[in-house]
Amino acid sequence: MQELITHDKDIREPLFDFLEEQYGKIRIIEEKMMGRSRADVVMVTENALFGLEIKSDADTYARLARQIKDYSRYFDYNYVVVGTSHAAHITEHVPEHFGIITVEYITSVLDFYILRKPQKSPDLEMSSKIQILWRPELNRLLEENGLPAYRQKGKQFVRKILADSIAPERLHRQISEQLFERDYNTIEEEIENFREEQQKRRASKAGTLRAKKRRRKR
Repeated sequence: MQELITHDKDIREPLFDFLEEQYGKIRIIEEKMMGRSRADVVMVTENALFGLEIKSDADTYARLARQIKDYSRYFDYNYVVVGTSHAAHITEHVPEHFGIITVEYITSVLDFYILRKPQKSPDLEMSSKIQILWRPELNRLLEENGLPAYRQKGKQFVRKILADSIAPERLHRQISEQLFERDYNTIEEEIENFREEQQKRRASKAGTLRAKKRRRKR
């Protein structure tokens, strides 16, 4: 009897090794929010982001339809990774552009097989994909592309400016570059510094407005 894989955590580390063998230079980001769903794994390559949804033998398809819509909007390519119990009928539950990786135990070792390679997502939205970047990374893209800093504008405004101003091929590559360079030890400090700067700007602006009101009253 085929041994079942009942926890997706048992799949992850061996899967990452398999992906590195297949794609070479990659970076893995786990548990990333995308719309109303959470991506199990995001794989960064030099020019693209791959979303991977893991379905162990104990998982169901209850949320898969919604997840597929979100994965398709946020990532260039997508895979569903499935255990043996799903392998025979997974093609009935995912669109043709989704790749399929099957996983099973072979002599107590997990074995992965690409049943179907992914195609470029027809529903990809650059405005959604770029949401994976944090504000300091967005700021660096503005600088790299000779755009204004827009320090008083929100992330949504900056994302739209970048998506509208930069050629898609260039922006795809630059998003990957930022994710390869992301340092979790320093970027949180950068975010906090940016927030403090914003608060000072707002406080200064509020003080200026109060001073103007006092002058008008006189």
